[in-house]
Amino acid sequence: MSGQSQLSDEQNWKLILSYDGTEYFGWQVQPDRVTLQGELSAAIERVTGERVLPQGSGRTDAGVHARGQVASFLLRAPIPAENFQRALNRTLPESIRVLRAEQAPPDFHARHAAKAKTYEYRIFRAEICPPWEARYAWALNWPLRVEPMQEAARHVVGTHDFTSFAASDPDLATRRAEESGEVDREGALRTVFESSWAEEGDLLVYRIRGNGFLHHMVRNLVGTFVEVGRGQRRPADMVQILKARNRSEAGATAPARGLFLDSVEY
Repeated sequence: MSGQSQLSDEQNWKLILSYDGTEYFGWQVQPDRVTLQGELSAAIERVTGERVLPQGSGRTDAGVHARGQVASFLLRAPIPAENFQRALNRTLPESIRVLRAEQAPPDFHARHAAKAKTYEYRIFRAEICPPWEARYAWALNWPLRVEPMQEAARHVVGTHDFTSFAASDPDLATRRAEESGEVDREGALRTVFESSWAEEGDLLVYRIRGNGFLHHMVRNLVGTFVEVGRGQRRPADMVQILKARNRSEAGATAPARGLFLDSVEY
């Protein structure tokens, strides 16, 4: 069979995934480390006999969770979508679930086709964080003033250079992603459509929706907003931090466990 006819037999697949990222070294495959991309690739091979490398909508860091991560890949094996979803969920660890499996148009790519993403960050504010929340929230019972945090969050809406909120020392996985083309090289310019805080019982929840996010960007924003809530910074300081384009001007990086990739739009 020629390469051209082989290619025509392939189907483009789209998966929507939910996962608990606690035990994983992030999305991207890394030598001698358990990753989400690696687990998904291995499950697909066990089910279909084909070795593929699923491309995610973005690369979540070690310890970060997802409610609606999207992955795409090509397969030759003819398999009904419902059967494929069930087989993958029987094969994958319980910490990874396929919420939906469907065939996609030939030109669909989980990362390249994404128009917007929404992330959520959860802070648990009561004195004692229950064990069932501890893996999924930053337990932080410091006094925080939400109104200034809300005002600070509004300052990042719009198109800005987010260099001040990007990781200052990208890890090895990030460098490999850049080399493979999985991370864009268009600089730090991003557009944020929505940015706000909400109080939900003992949880303080930050939601941000944008056209793309830099490595550690959401966690660095949250760490800075927390300093605003503690009175260590003013909400208007966000404007100067953005203009500085210097990571040292922003706050500390919030822990990974509170961050969720909520959804991806196409």
